[in-house]
Amino acid sequence: MNAYMTSGTLDFLVKIANKHPNLHLFFMQAEDQTVVYYEDMKPTIFETARKFEVVVSNGDLREDGFVVMNNIPVTDEGKPIFESQFKQRAGMIENTPGFYALRVLRPVQGNKYVVMVQWRDQASYEKWKNSDSFAKSHAKSGKKEKAPYAAGPSYVTNYHMVDFDKEN
Repeated sequence: MNAYMTSGTLDFLVKIANKHPNLHLFFMQAEDQTVVYYEDMKPTIFETARKFEVVVSNGDLREDGFVVMNNIPVTDEGKPIFESQFKQRAGMIENTPGFYALRVLRPVQGNKYVVMVQWRDQASYEKWKNSDSFAKSHAKSGKKEKAPYAAGPSYVTNYHMVDFDKEN
């Protein structure tokens, strides 16, 4: 399965969505950015898309909620290690209250993987982040030494799903 993301103004992205009613597009917003995400086997509908292959897919994405994207640069040699670690972790988060979906996305170009987790709300994410389960699943990554697959610093972006009922 392929995954595609693009960003732009909400109005512009809604116009794209209206031209493709057969696709299920997910709209997310941060303070100054709107992102649209969708999964499909066909080529992207976006002119400027970030293209990915879905490596891990757990849960179902929803129209509501809070999304955390961990953007992780991975070396070419480290890709199998990185993917294996996430496949082994599969199932560690799914029973957490407020969890909706997890996607591990391999970039088609470049080296920046995206680990996208959707939660019911930001409070559910924060509760998990402060849990023993989080500590156990991130025990190795919390150490000071650089991960064997790391190709640079990672960073996190957070989004709230667009509530179109409030937009109107």
